[in-house]
Amino acid sequence: MLASENGPQLAEHARLVERDLRTIPGIGNITSTASLVRPELVIRPDFARAADLGVTSAAIADTLRVATAGDYDQGLAKLNLSQRQVPIVVKLPPDARQDITLLERLTVPGKHGPVMLGNVATLSLAGGPAEIDRYDRQRNINFEIELNQQPLGEVEKQALALPSMKNLPPGVTQTAIGDAEAMGELFNSFALAMLTGVLCIYIVLVLLLKNFIQPVTILAALVLSVPGAFLALFVSQTALSMPSMIGLIMLMGIATKNSILLIDYVVMARREHGLTRWEALIDACLKRARPIVMTTVAMGAGMLPIAIGLGTDPSFRAPMAIVVIGGLITSTFLSLLVIPVVFTFVDDFLEWMRRRLHLRAPADQPPP
Repeated sequence: MLASENGPQLAEHARLVERDLRTIPGIGNITSTASLVRPELVIRPDFARAADLGVTSAAIADTLRVATAGDYDQGLAKLNLSQRQVPIVVKLPPDARQDITLLERLTVPGKHGPVMLGNVATLSLAGGPAEIDRYDRQRNINFEIELNQQPLGEVEKQALALPSMKNLPPGVTQTAIGDAEAMGELFNSFALAMLTGVLCIYIVLVLLLKNFIQPVTILAALVLSVPGAFLALFVSQTALSMPSMIGLIMLMGIATKNSILLIDYVVMARREHGLTRWEALIDACLKRARPIVMTTVAMGAGMLPIAIGLGTDPSFRAPMAIVVIGGLITSTFLSLLVIPVVFTFVDDFLEWMRRRLHLRAPADQPPP
């Protein structure tokens, strides 16, 4: 969107921008909200002369409005019939409305009596916009670009690199709206969304494991899933866009599933079956590897048609599915290798803290 207080300058530069936008390869149709120029009657009052004769600008406007378009509905005379009222509109015929000499002879009420309009104002026929749009109290012109299955961020980058966009005249500003504005807001608030999601997962894990330290082991799966998500985007030549960022947020909840299956079994085996830490980790990897792989394959198979673009338009859903599939693959295989190691280090840290604070281990937990 281009915005400015100078309407003519804005319209002139918008034409240059629209011409340059059409040079971007691969995009579809470009739509501009610039109003078409239509003929209009321009009145420029002589305020000093009007003040001497006691003529107000409101009186000039009312006279011309009634002569060219008729009075408001509330001010129209009514013809009372038996069943309804018919408004009576009185105005000049179409030919007379284009006669500047005739319009100048219209009388305007003044302090000392009627005054001819030509004595207090200058009338001319010119062209002007049929509609004036404003954004943040400034005139604006919007450009809508069909992406034609191209990444939004890439098209926006090419548009901002155009000469007419890099060299804006004084007083003309550029702002992203629509999908581009939503993508910018998403990138700005993505860190907060990620932090909120991790915090919610941590709270649920604390309630599940009844421990404040061990959930850190499960959250390590989030770090393992991110490289796979970006690698999938790189292999598929997909840009980092708003859908892919949404996919990263979705991946947080899905990736922790594997670690929850693994660590929950380790805690249960040590607490209820009296296994040592090493025995519980080996047993958990043997017994939970199959359900972890099965759920990952099922999730990936369900996302695969969306990722390859079968069915509906893949421009929005495909990046989301690609991120989820890539993150699941790396988190699944690395979880079986890395999560047991992380659990060992965290458990050793807890034992060290108990020795330092002279705390006893839980009665139902054997030594490592």
